[in-house]
Amino acid sequence: MKRSQALRRLEDWFAARGWRSLPFQRAMWRHYLAGESGLLHTPTGSGKTLAMFGGPLLQAMIDPPPAPRRASAVRPLQVLWVTPLRALASDTARALQTVIDGLGLGWQVGLRSADASNRERRQAREGRVDVLVTTPESLALLLSYPDTLPRMRQLRCVVVDEWHELLGNKRGVLLQLNLAVLRDAAPSLQLWGLSATLGNLAQARQVLLPDRPDAPIVQGVRSRPITVRSLLPAPGERFPWAGHLGLAQLPRVLDALMVARSSLLFTNTRAQAELWHQALAAVWPEDADTLALHHGSLDPALRQQVEDGLRAGALRCVVATSSLDLGVDFPEVEQVLQLGSPKGVARLRQRAGRARHRPGASGSILCVPSHALELAEYAAVRRALHEGVVEARRPPTLSLDVLAQHAASRALAGGFDSQALLDQVRRTHAFAALGDAQWQAVLEFIVQGGQALAQYPDFHKVVRDADGSYRMHDRRQALRHRLSIGTISSDGSVRVQFLRGGGLGAVEEQFASRLRRGDRFQFAGRLLELVQLRDMTAFVRLARGRGDGVVPRWQGGQLPLSMALGRELEAVLSGADDSAESGWLAPLLALQAQLSARPGASHLLVEDVRRREGQFLFVYPFAGRHVHEALAALLALRCARRQRNSIGYAVNDHGLVLAPAQAIELELPQWRALFSREHLLEDLREAVNLGELARRQFRGIARVAGLLVPSLPGGMPRSLRQLQASAGLLYDVLREHDPGHLLLALAEREVLHDSLDLPGLQQILDRIGTQALSLQQPASLTPLGFPLWAERLRGQFSNEDWRTRVQRAAQQLERRHGR
Repeated sequence: MKRSQALRRLEDWFAARGWRSLPFQRAMWRHYLAGESGLLHTPTGSGKTLAMFGGPLLQAMIDPPPAPRRASAVRPLQVLWVTPLRALASDTARALQTVIDGLGLGWQVGLRSADASNRERRQAREGRVDVLVTTPESLALLLSYPDTLPRMRQLRCVVVDEWHELLGNKRGVLLQLNLAVLRDAAPSLQLWGLSATLGNLAQARQVLLPDRPDAPIVQGVRSRPITVRSLLPAPGERFPWAGHLGLAQLPRVLDALMVARSSLLFTNTRAQAELWHQALAAVWPEDADTLALHHGSLDPALRQQVEDGLRAGALRCVVATSSLDLGVDFPEVEQVLQLGSPKGVARLRQRAGRARHRPGASGSILCVPSHALELAEYAAVRRALHEGVVEARRPPTLSLDVLAQHAASRALAGGFDSQALLDQVRRTHAFAALGDAQWQAVLEFIVQGGQALAQYPDFHKVVRDADGSYRMHDRRQALRHRLSIGTISSDGSVRVQFLRGGGLGAVEEQFASRLRRGDRFQFAGRLLELVQLRDMTAFVRLARGRGDGVVPRWQGGQLPLSMALGRELEAVLSGADDSAESGWLAPLLALQAQLSARPGASHLLVEDVRRREGQFLFVYPFAGRHVHEALAALLALRCARRQRNSIGYAVNDHGLVLAPAQAIELELPQWRALFSREHLLEDLREAVNLGELARRQFRGIARVAGLLVPSLPGGMPRSLRQLQASAGLLYDVLREHDPGHLLLALAEREVLHDSLDLPGLQQILDRIGTQALSLQQPASLTPLGFPLWAERLRGQFSNEDWRTRVQRAAQQLERRHGR
């Protein structure tokens, strides 16, 4: 078929659905038919899937028709579609099959992810699909089998969807390594990344396509306008300054939900999602089946039911976390609500894009504050959207634990030559700077675990054969390795399952270990009663009657405020904003100015507050929780050096507070010295007890690298306590007997760069060096200082509930200042 006929056929398919192809979609098709690779950058909901898939479809229609084949025949894979979310993988597979069937091409789309059925996995392994939709982890697993790569030598196209979600983490590093394998196996392979909401496009292209620096970046439609509205409290209404989950907003939220046909209510944590689903269920005026819950710890079958209900328009509201952030297509969703701070501009844009998810439709989001200062964050994110601010994603480099896992996979997939694999690995962005000594350390690690572990056979995974190739021969080691593939390091989990019935999902072992027989807890939108805990499974039944149950807490739930949003927030609080949110906050900000001063870009606000319980030093850089954690530890150390002292501290996204046991008197020059970048790394190492933090970081690194192996199927699962004990023991052994071990150095580097955000700390210290210091001595806690003071209370022992103490203190301040 000629190119013009194929194009007309595709355009006719569009027209049959009432659509017209867009200029950027046609541009993508031209680039693809010209044999190019590149990056497509276009907002969520603008039609990027069809923009990308149209090229391979046109090529298939232009090529001579293949010979007839049996359905069971092995067929060359045409398109490999990699996506970061399992929910997105299922949705994408469905969308691709729809257009294939509409054009009558006869291609079969397969799914290979953790949620795929056994039949789907078998089809993918046996090569009986033309298009395969998978995740980075499942691709790595597929490529660990010796017969996979030969079947992919005819692969024509790889698509990396939602590239911005993989760019800044180890999942993206693992994918870079496996893309290098595919590129070498199929030199004519075309590789395309699809991305939205990304601030460092040129670098994103470089990471994805390191061998094609001039690859095209195709810009899609302009970002669709996003309307940000806030659920404002009534004028003069008492509204908390800090320390709440926002449940006081329940009546307003319910009213907002009832005026839309279908809504998504996003929370930032799974625990908050469970609590809000529970609260809404208690007052839900319609059929209970129209209210649902979706988060990553729920059983795949339960998540699929919710996604199907959203597509069908059968659900009025779904309370969700980031599990539904990305480009899952739910055109029936009319409204999106964001509970609490969005934490970042890109995150809010992604979530707003879930409403009216179709080309040409504008986005909208209704923000629900849980306390007063979150209103300022909503005004800040609106400013950022207006100014086109988008956060950059920083790609990791030299993640040697991922490289060790990949090298073991290549050994398992038939073996590798050391120099050939090194050359291939160095062609990735993540390992372009890999040194010879580091590579030798990786080889030594996969062969014998390193010097200190060489005597233990369990760590002897890979063998160097007589021909010089590295291979994995032991079947037990092979099974353990395949069970370990991936970079998502989670805390030990306990499966939650009905005593008679199906599974509900998983909770962390730390939570499950505190439960006793008969205890009630809230999970998966149900009130459950624990019957027994056995073999890392919590067997439960529905609790009788009504009442409350404890809600699980998951680690890693606190996202830091992005630095880009922090700059806009500082501007809002300085008074450079006339939004409705700023209007409501005006009395509170006036009180801040009256007691102390407002923050601003030209100066750093520092408050010295003396109370009966002691001195409190507040600093407001607006750089996010991780940077403030490092800065607080640094300032505490440097203050303690000036005089013997014990200094506690607490942080939030807006700033930090130091609480010295003995009062500290600091003038402007002394404050300047505290914020100096001189000896920063040495001081930070001493300030944060880097050894202990690295010890905690080591467990995740050891799991990714394969040093901590999972139990084999049929064996007793290793509990979190066993894993922690093993990791701690391994860490101590290596520190004592092999202090130069590659994983020890990696743990320390990751603590500095990721947990403490050393680059962010350096950036904020540089900024402070250009600012004036506004040193204030308020007579009482200020509106900005109160949330930090409340945060500090969390770590103190008391026989009173933390929230009770915070509310009492807030009421005292309000009475004192007439608020």
